[in-house]
Amino acid sequence: MAVKDKGDRAASKPRPASGPRLWFWRFVKIGSAVAVIGLIGLVVAVVTVMGSLPSFQDLKSSPNGQMILVKAADGTEIMQLGPSFGEWLDIDDIPQVMKDAMVSVEDRRYAYHPGVDPIGIGRAIYNSVAGGGRVRATSTITQQLARNVFLSNSRSYTRKIREGVLALALERKFSKGQILELYLNKVYFGGGAYGVDSAARKFFNHDAKTLTLAEAAIIAGLVKAPSRYSPTADSEAALGRAGVVLQVMQDVGTITPAQAAEADLEGVEFAPEKGQNSVRYFTDWALPQLDTLIEDNGEPIVVWTTLDLDMQRAGTAAIQAHVPRGAQGALVSLDRDGAVRAMVGGTDYVTSNYNRATSALRQPGSAWKLFVYLSALEAGYTPEDIVTDAPITIGGWSPRNSGGSYAGDITLRTAFAYSKNTVAARIGEDVGTSSIANMARRFGITTPITTLPSMVLGSSEVRVIDMVRAFAGVSSGGVAISPYGITKVTTSDGEVLYSHESDMSQVLVPPHVTAGMTDLLQTAVNVGTGRAAQIGRPVAGKTGTTNSNKDGWFLGFSSGITTGVWMGRDDARPVGGLQGGTAPARAFASFMKVAVAKRKVEPFDTELKLPEWQLEPDDEAYFGSPDDVIFIDENGNPIDPGRGPAEPDPFAPPPVQQPERLDDNFIDRALGRDPVNRPQVRQAEPRPPVRRPPPTPQEERVAPALRDEE
Repeated sequence: MAVKDKGDRAASKPRPASGPRLWFWRFVKIGSAVAVIGLIGLVVAVVTVMGSLPSFQDLKSSPNGQMILVKAADGTEIMQLGPSFGEWLDIDDIPQVMKDAMVSVEDRRYAYHPGVDPIGIGRAIYNSVAGGGRVRATSTITQQLARNVFLSNSRSYTRKIREGVLALALERKFSKGQILELYLNKVYFGGGAYGVDSAARKFFNHDAKTLTLAEAAIIAGLVKAPSRYSPTADSEAALGRAGVVLQVMQDVGTITPAQAAEADLEGVEFAPEKGQNSVRYFTDWALPQLDTLIEDNGEPIVVWTTLDLDMQRAGTAAIQAHVPRGAQGALVSLDRDGAVRAMVGGTDYVTSNYNRATSALRQPGSAWKLFVYLSALEAGYTPEDIVTDAPITIGGWSPRNSGGSYAGDITLRTAFAYSKNTVAARIGEDVGTSSIANMARRFGITTPITTLPSMVLGSSEVRVIDMVRAFAGVSSGGVAISPYGITKVTTSDGEVLYSHESDMSQVLVPPHVTAGMTDLLQTAVNVGTGRAAQIGRPVAGKTGTTNSNKDGWFLGFSSGITTGVWMGRDDARPVGGLQGGTAPARAFASFMKVAVAKRKVEPFDTELKLPEWQLEPDDEAYFGSPDDVIFIDENGNPIDPGRGPAEPDPFAPPPVQQPERLDDNFIDRALGRDPVNRPQVRQAEPRPPVRRPPPTPQEERVAPALRDEE
């Protein structure tokens, strides 16, 4: 028998793997182990989740979203927001075209996958690698149901993993028919409508049992982007998306080409939108503030607002009645503590829900002079001071009055009443445009402000609500006012979650400044450019008009109510005849007659109680009265002209024959000063060059050079 040598035995032994083969097999083994562990973990997770899932009946009865009941200031219900559910439909009661449309466009392999679509995920990964973008996997109907019922819409891999586990658990616990029934009764279709029956009633004004193929295609198309494809927001987009759904249904084979052609999308009649009136401008502004006022919770809440429905109706009517053809209008009205009593963001919410009262940026024109004259009054001007209305050039800029005329020397009150642009320019040069910008910031202007000389005429863009806030600060006597729309939030059981408290502690300017400003504003309404805003009781206000009548404004206050009106076109094109003293002032008057009808008449406090530094020096305090004369000798020593010195001084010079009087002439001689060039006693602060008594109201009314300056 042959015996193999050691070399043969060594050659017969298998050689251990090395190099790439070794690492490949290690990777396979590790990967397999990880896969097995992961599979076991997934099974455990799915089984665990299955045990915690509610029953089918519990899921049917649980609502989605938060119910919000909104009330006006008097407790009247304004609207109910949040989910709207129609009749729950069993799977057999839902039209087949609705089920086919939804499955075709959202999850064509719904009947075959276990809750997660591996083919769809693989295709998404391939497209991502080929296209260089991130993975965009399409969620199955089961995943969407899991997300809508149990999770949030946050975009994260953790949420996607949880969503997948829930979907697998749902498929293990419920049948395909039950899952589709839950989905079609719970999915969100926009406009607050949850479920196909609610959507059918909202968009077509009938229940879901009678949906046509075209209507089913429209509803199925909404799930992808409810706000973008909603028929109430954009009917053309909704119909376009429905056409895509019909094409997908044809490609999948749930309908024939003939059926797709017979679906008359253009013939679908949409239900008229309900409850879309001007109140929505207010609620669209106020309700988002809930995110910062209360903690997030899913329980029903009641929101009590500041809105006065009578004033809201009056504001809407005033804008619609007075806005020029082709233009838009906005109105905001604040109570004395900042409560928003009315807010109109346009002529019609249905045709345009853009809120021009809170979002639009427009130039205020001469209404900006509020800050110019506030700065002047704070710097030491008074309404009776004499200023000059004459041509002026500042750094190459030469403003002019709208009428092209100049009145010469007039009072500050008159210059404001007739909105003299040259006077505003002189004030801006005197007090500084940076001071005016600072004043505007103090009073609540939040938009960028230029400090060029032309800023005094309102070249910086502002929001309507900010301008109304500024005028409310004057009405309050210089106290900062912050607009608010929500007074309190409670649970449905009455537990208070939030209660508003107004802060009236911040003082913006001294009271004498707002008293002087109110004097000017009242004069502008009584005899100036704002005469159309008169309502039979004290009103203080200011007009504003920009170049070529692109914007018209009137802002003012009476009896504790401050209101601002703006009119113009969204494209900023000129509007014929849109001066602030015409349509905006008339709309203001129309609204304010209703707004203050039940309030007592309140005269304005315009008495100027100036601080000590601003008071004019008193000549009598320096020189005494004419009868109180002090006689002096030639050396300036006082003597008694009746008795003379008590004891004769042998060394004193001979007494003067006629003692001199201590008056202006004596001071002039003592200082060697020419009496003609004697300096006048003036304030320490810079003042306008000349002062004269103010013209009477009759003189102001008849002055032709002062009329219609805006």
